[in-house]
Amino acid sequence: MLSKQSNVFVSAFMIMLLLALSACGNGEAGNGNQSGNAGPETSGTPAQTETAAPAEEPKVEDEGTLTVYLNDFDALIPSLFEAATGYKVELVVGNGAEIMSRVEAEKGNPHWDVLWMDAMPSINGLGEAGQLMEGWAPDNLSGLTDFANSFVPEKNWYVPTGAHAAGVIVYNKDKVKAEDAPTSWEQFADAKYKDAIGMADPAIAAPAYPFVSWFFGEKGMEEGQTFFGGWMKNGLKVYPKNPNVVKSLSAGEITIAALQESNAYAMKNANEPIEIIWPEEGAPASVRVAAIQKDTKNPNAAKAFVEFLLDPATQQALIDQGDESYFQPSVKGVNAKPDRAANAKLVAAEASWASRNEAAIKQWFADQSVQ
Repeated sequence: MLSKQSNVFVSAFMIMLLLALSACGNGEAGNGNQSGNAGPETSGTPAQTETAAPAEEPKVEDEGTLTVYLNDFDALIPSLFEAATGYKVELVVGNGAEIMSRVEAEKGNPHWDVLWMDAMPSINGLGEAGQLMEGWAPDNLSGLTDFANSFVPEKNWYVPTGAHAAGVIVYNKDKVKAEDAPTSWEQFADAKYKDAIGMADPAIAAPAYPFVSWFFGEKGMEEGQTFFGGWMKNGLKVYPKNPNVVKSLSAGEITIAALQESNAYAMKNANEPIEIIWPEEGAPASVRVAAIQKDTKNPNAAKAFVEFLLDPATQQALIDQGDESYFQPSVKGVNAKPDRAANAKLVAAEASWASRNEAAIKQWFADQSVQ
């Protein structure tokens, strides 16, 4: 039998042994994260962690046939587009006022996928109202000319596909001698041209608003009203559209006009007795742009259509074969009509400004026609 002192010694020895074993166990547990013995909820080192590959975005399928609202080139576009891309397209055609009225009426339920018109200020307004696709850029956007690139909005609401003179000076050379013809827009208020001048209505004809908006943008609203007020006091005749201006020139109702360039060159090519003058200060441009509806059900075909319009081959075909073929292309490598003036200087109002003031300017013109 152990003595009492021996029992005390053994008890002390056992306590020390248990404490040592406990410390060793805690150390192993503490080193578990470093040794890789931790449970499954504990992450390993970077070398041991596998990075999952990002999931690919599912491809969005088109739901039907692409619908494009436009005001020109409807005879050429379907066959050219289908041949180039394989997509079919349905067109809705009208003048500027008709198309924009339709877009406004459908605002809650748009029926269009792409809008393609020479009405940049109006289409810019749709972008500001949140109705257009933004952030997407065509692959061949880098092929734009410097002039065209200056019109691309920050959020890529639309792309320019060409620009033409919304108005050049045209006169009937059987009625007006060359030395007596006006050479600047300021001269349209000259009394010697009393009741002789005509132009298209900016509230109806798509290119007519870009024409007047440049003057208002340069001069300011009040001076712009004074400027055009001078034309009106001098007997300016305002017609619904440019073809109406052409008829009046041919019939002799007017002898001078601010006429869209395609109409002007068409008259000249038809041997009408007219002459064309490009003013030194420039001809206000109507910029044709293409925009995609933000909730389009056919995004693949819509994007393909915009890419198609920026293809040099497409723009060359529009110039070579189109009714509105007199325009300045928006992409490099395209040749304008050879008989288009070499000194064809285009100027254009800033799109955002022209959009903000569009209703007020059009209303002012409408009020003048009532008086």
